[in-house]
Amino acid sequence: MLGILRSAAGTWVAKALLSLLVLSFLAWGVTTRMTGGFLAGHHAVITAGSTTVSITEYRLAYDRQIAMLQQQIGQRISRDQAKAYGIDNQVLAQLVSGAVLDEQARKLGLGFSKDRLAELTRQEPAFQGPNGQFDRRLFESRLRELGMRPEDYLKNRAQVAVRQQIVEAVSDGLKAPDTFFKAVALYRGEDRTIDYLILPKALVEPIEAPSDSVLQAYFESNKKTYAAPEYRKFSYVRLEPEDIMDVSAVTDQQVSDDYNKNKGRYTTPEMRTIEQLVFPSADAAKAASDSLKTGATFDKIVTAQGKTPADTLLGTLSKDKITDKAVADAAFALAVNEVSPVVQGAFGPVLLRVTEIKPETVKPLAEVSDQIRKDLALGEASRILLDVHDNYEDTRAAGSTLAEAAAKLKLKDVTVEAIDRTGLRPDGTIIKDLPASPDLIKAVFEAEPNTENQALTTPNNGFVFYELTSITPARDRTLDEVRQRVVADWTTEETTKRLTAKADELDKRLKAGTTLDVIAGELKLEKQTKRGVKREADDVDFGKEGAAAMFGVGEGGTGLIPSPTGDGQILFKVAEVFEPAGADASSVPDDAQKSFTQGMSDDLLDQLVAQLQTQYAVSVDQAAVAQALAQ
Repeated sequence: MLGILRSAAGTWVAKALLSLLVLSFLAWGVTTRMTGGFLAGHHAVITAGSTTVSITEYRLAYDRQIAMLQQQIGQRISRDQAKAYGIDNQVLAQLVSGAVLDEQARKLGLGFSKDRLAELTRQEPAFQGPNGQFDRRLFESRLRELGMRPEDYLKNRAQVAVRQQIVEAVSDGLKAPDTFFKAVALYRGEDRTIDYLILPKALVEPIEAPSDSVLQAYFESNKKTYAAPEYRKFSYVRLEPEDIMDVSAVTDQQVSDDYNKNKGRYTTPEMRTIEQLVFPSADAAKAASDSLKTGATFDKIVTAQGKTPADTLLGTLSKDKITDKAVADAAFALAVNEVSPVVQGAFGPVLLRVTEIKPETVKPLAEVSDQIRKDLALGEASRILLDVHDNYEDTRAAGSTLAEAAAKLKLKDVTVEAIDRTGLRPDGTIIKDLPASPDLIKAVFEAEPNTENQALTTPNNGFVFYELTSITPARDRTLDEVRQRVVADWTTEETTKRLTAKADELDKRLKAGTTLDVIAGELKLEKQTKRGVKREADDVDFGKEGAAAMFGVGEGGTGLIPSPTGDGQILFKVAEVFEPAGADASSVPDDAQKSFTQGMSDDLLDQLVAQLQTQYAVSVDQAAVAQALAQ
């Protein structure tokens, strides 16, 4: 049992140990059954030397662990689910670790002053009010929420503080040596040159057709792969605005009225291409404007100001898109190529020029009447949709079938002869255009035959009425039904098997000293070379696992990997190994150095806890555990 606990503790001991008995006020809450009833008993769940862990302490730690898990996954979990997650063993392992540390502290005579304990309690954020100061009423309220007495909290807090002394003695000031970081830099930075052959399936193709006995044996061993799933036959009626709209009911006058009412939708406003030259002062702008009267041009003024045409281009805009009203009014008062007087713009005095004018255009009624008619019909259909829905329901309630109700309301009923849970027909094709497809298929497979069901809603604000007609149970297909598919699968598998065998043979020859060049010549393949392959790269030619295999052998080492594309095997040899130039401790990023150092610190603490578990007699009372977890 203790061996299992040590194994379960693992490297999380260092991370979880100190926070084990510190209050965690989580959104999911913690059970309050901690101070009365059987949990108030004095039976020890864990004994380590003279140190014990009570039923109350075990249950508190157990409930906190569950609360943490619930917060992580965002939902409550049952007792059975908690057991499946291994919460009970995790908590036991954590508490055993804490108990042996407490026993070690007792042996060493470590303690903690009341003044220091009070100070730590005052510093606990969970007990501080809005002003950041310790609030005694909040302290007592928080503990009541947990069903924990103040003296129990203080005892546990003192335990944590004493453990901290041991932990700090073991791991404080620890830093991984530069030699270690240099080794990491060399390991991570190494790259390799790989010689390789791609062994295609063509090396073993064509594959002869299997005999009847071989095919039958293959089919029998893979029978479940070819089994027919359950199929269901059902009918449905879709009710969406498009299904009941009547464009013929929309009059020409309605179309004309809507057109005139919403003419702006069909109008493209006048657009002007505007150039704007901004001046640093009103005097400079006036001087430039005056020069236009004596023969200067807008382009020459732009050049004189050290600008280019691109600098002055404001854009091709409608009047409402120009945020500066003064500029907009002036620009839309100009003729083509006319230069404005000085305009006081938002960013200073400017001269404007319009180089192109695109007049306002309005689509004629004849061009948009069909769309307007459809939109009006859809609007009316949306308005009466619920009335049609109610009429359908009333018709069904009066005894009409789905098809009869659909016909009465001029709706279309559709019958799907067979569909499986994934939306496929028996021939493997996808059934398209099902309304609310995932929900409809799910509902059909939850329905009973010949029973009216509640309508489903669709993304287009409509409804789907459906009825299950019949069920075809799942069954094993015969070989004759799927012969073509079975032959194809057998051929694919046999091709892979034979190519793997041939590749293994070539790999043995390569390891025995035959060169890749010789093998390539025999097979009429091209030997390829790739440089700069990195250890942890998801290589485009070899894949992540392939690159890892190439770093699993030394220089001159060989191997065989599947092609990432799945169309062959790759026979390779490590041609060269290059260490990164100038690799040293500084090559490892600071965050990685901190992570490695923390890992070493955790390992030391894990080793200490493991040693203490062998040093002190540790026992676990499973009956007490069961009592703590009993409802």
